[in-house]
Amino acid sequence: MVSDRKIVVYIAMSVDGYIAGQGGNMSFLSIVEEAGQDYGYGDFAETVDTVIMGRKTYDWVMTQVSEFPHASKETYIVTRTPQTSIGNINFFNGSLKSLIAQLKSLPGKDIFVDGGAEIVNELLKDELVDEFIISVIPVLLGEGVRLFHTGKPEQNLRLKNTSQYDKGLVQLHYIRRSKPIV
Repeated sequence: MVSDRKIVVYIAMSVDGYIAGQGGNMSFLSIVEEAGQDYGYGDFAETVDTVIMGRKTYDWVMTQVSEFPHASKETYIVTRTPQTSIGNINFFNGSLKSLIAQLKSLPGKDIFVDGGAEIVNELLKDELVDEFIISVIPVLLGEGVRLFHTGKPEQNLRLKNTSQYDKGLVQLHYIRRSKPIV
């Protein structure tokens, strides 16, 4: 039995489509930092109980904080190197497609894909992403890690919502259409 759980990519990128600058630098995210403003993340976090994240993203997050921000959620860090779990953090080195099938067969809330680009693009190749919430940061990086790579099937999206904020961040919420637009 397949549940109604959705795979949701919630991520930030520059106007020119990069989720990290040269050398994986994500300092550009600080451009929109504002006391008391989480850009809807708190509300979004309540809709998910599982997180999938690439190891490089995990490593970067752990250099920024003293405690893993998703510690209360079942988390899968996709890595090529087997590692021992730490609490709810599972280091996963199997088939991402199989992991998604397993998670979607279980009851629960939605599944949050928190980067990076390799994970997002692997999911897109198998057409496994149901929704995108993309925060566009008002900067052109010029180079770095692109969110979207070539070589994936065309996928039609429907705009569900947009939000704009004082610091120039624009948030786009798209839902994947089940059938192509004719």
